[in-house]
Amino acid sequence: MRILFMGTPDFAMISLKAIYESNEEIVGVVTTPDKAKGRGMVLTPSPVKKYATEMGLPVYQPQTLKDGAFLDTLKELDPELIVVVAYGKILPTEVIDFPRYGCINAHVSLLPKYRGAAPMQRAIMEGEKETGVTIMYMDEGLDTGDIITSVAFPITEADDFEAIHDRSAEIGSKLLSDTVTALFDGTAKRIKQDDALATYAKKVEKEDCKLDFTLSASKLDFQIRGVTPIPGAFAYLNGKMLKINRATPVKGVGKCGEVIEVSDKGEGYFTVACGEGALKVSVVIPEGKGKMSAGDFIRGRKIQIGDILTK
Repeated sequence: MRILFMGTPDFAMISLKAIYESNEEIVGVVTTPDKAKGRGMVLTPSPVKKYATEMGLPVYQPQTLKDGAFLDTLKELDPELIVVVAYGKILPTEVIDFPRYGCINAHVSLLPKYRGAAPMQRAIMEGEKETGVTIMYMDEGLDTGDIITSVAFPITEADDFEAIHDRSAEIGSKLLSDTVTALFDGTAKRIKQDDALATYAKKVEKEDCKLDFTLSASKLDFQIRGVTPIPGAFAYLNGKMLKINRATPVKGVGKCGEVIEVSDKGEGYFTVACGEGALKVSVVIPEGKGKMSAGDFIRGRKIQIGDILTK
């Protein structure tokens, strides 16, 4: 099967690698243009471009697909299937409808729940006990296409966004590779989504990362894990931002946001009272500093009992 792959970040690169290693014919790889990064603002290729180049695959980086300019390239490549994983650009109808076997996408949720930009983060933030990866046919809607297959897996109490991202990438890449085989041999299913069950996972904004200690400790735990390591949940201590990278809900009573216990032994911790229960904080990122243990933060005399964290 002649496949055109579209994707950009590491998550997509893992899927491209799985398809390439299954010996499918990849006629081209489409990714976003190189971006200027770092202090020197050096133009840097996407992870997908890096891998495709190493494997000798032809790479295309159109600024947009909306102006019709890419159609000539699409006709020359003549793919039978387009596979899209975290590409980052909207596909026009003429691209979606071009290949014989359709245009398929890997979405990291159990559709129709958590359609949209941040399904992994929102599932954790809402306290879901499981999430998954869905492979679907693309259409003009936002993650509304017919489902081909899906796999569910649990969200544990220790999982943050990074853990779910990495697990989803591995599971999704295998599921996508198996789906390509099923499409080719005619065994792939097509299941319409129930729009009545749909929810929307909007992009994570700065406001979503502010910690409001009038909320319960369990709710704040979901919030922290959902945005760790990036963009990171934070509060303010003595006027400076303090990102909380790891915390555990525990029993505790005090004013909302008040530090009610500190320990500088070993890795250390400090405990913050919440609207219900408390958070035992073990890893932080102080403003202008790198990640550190709560013990190091306490030993630096940056926090003590009675201090108040605010949003």
